[in-house]
Amino acid sequence: MSYRRRIYFTSEQKSEIWDRWQRGESMSSIGRRFDRNSSSIYPLLSRTGGIRPPVRKRSRLALTLVEREEISRGLESRLSLRSIALRLRRSPSTISREVKRNGGVDQYRAVRSDQASWERAHRPKPCKLACNWALSRTVSRKLQMNWSPEQIAGWLKREYPQEEHNQVSHETIYRSLFVQARGVLKKELMQYLRSKRTIRRSRHASLKRHGLGQIKDAISISQRPASVEDRAVPGHWEGDLIGGSRNSYIATLVERHSRYVMLVKVPNKDTQSVVSALIKQVHKLPRELYKSLTWDRGKELADHRRFTLATDIDVYFCDPSSPWQRGSNENTNRLLRQYFPKGTDLSVHSQAHLNKIARQLNERPRKTLQFETPADRFKQCVAATG
Repeated sequence: MSYRRRIYFTSEQKSEIWDRWQRGESMSSIGRRFDRNSSSIYPLLSRTGGIRPPVRKRSRLALTLVEREEISRGLESRLSLRSIALRLRRSPSTISREVKRNGGVDQYRAVRSDQASWERAHRPKPCKLACNWALSRTVSRKLQMNWSPEQIAGWLKREYPQEEHNQVSHETIYRSLFVQARGVLKKELMQYLRSKRTIRRSRHASLKRHGLGQIKDAISISQRPASVEDRAVPGHWEGDLIGGSRNSYIATLVERHSRYVMLVKVPNKDTQSVVSALIKQVHKLPRELYKSLTWDRGKELADHRRFTLATDIDVYFCDPSSPWQRGSNENTNRLLRQYFPKGTDLSVHSQAHLNKIARQLNERPRKTLQFETPADRFKQCVAATG
């Protein structure tokens, strides 16, 4: 019977693995660097939930190995603890505790005591959520409402501005979820995160996207008025389609100023269906709140001229392979995958259900809005046009 040889990484190799992971490299890419499969990289990263453990450092107040060797020589010479303390410019009580906890006057050894001290110091601080049951319960409840850790942290800071004990960082929430050894937030709560990953992914990890189609008479985003860029004026939208199985699609629209989201049920991806659905949706809004639409290069908007004639709204198209030019919409589409996972049939969702999902997104506080909700910001825009 053959056994697989266990793989060990040196400290230097572990450090390089974490460096590469934090730069956004995949496990497969990291594995190739060390001539290993990705399955040998995962255990190292998953042990701390994909979050790099901090480098351990000795406290500047702790006794050093050199000082402990001086203590050992002093004891060997039968010097008093007070005399040793005077030589080291340390408190006599510090020397007394050091000797007592490491074998006493007759058994004290410098190297062994130094190692024991290093091991005793390896006690992680209790997590803030572990010490505050009410705060932990609030975080759990918000996660179950599909709020992100960053939204929860921002909301707490805004809700309890003078109560630091009722605030917690989004990083602490992520660590409590991904590092289950903390035993604070239950693992089941991870299902409410937008990403279903079991470990934390680097923010530098890239998403592979491909430019689509050629649009006739397309107006480039470079010709879009400068007033659209700074988001100060409401009424400028970004749009796209998200796809599912069996050729099912949903149109997603995001208003740049308020980040207000609208979802539109479309029967299929052909330009006739998509443009007709968008025209119908536009007529539900005040004219002042629909000034322009920025889309990607998908052929579903090939008939953009019919859309402009019916609505008097200019359509601008992103450069090929440049989804970042519709950043708000791209971000929203990632959020929506929490509700509409890839590979599922999107045609089963009614327009009423899509409206419900959009309402949930619009009622979440957003960091970019100083944790105001898109719904509140959009209401202000509507009131201003009234």
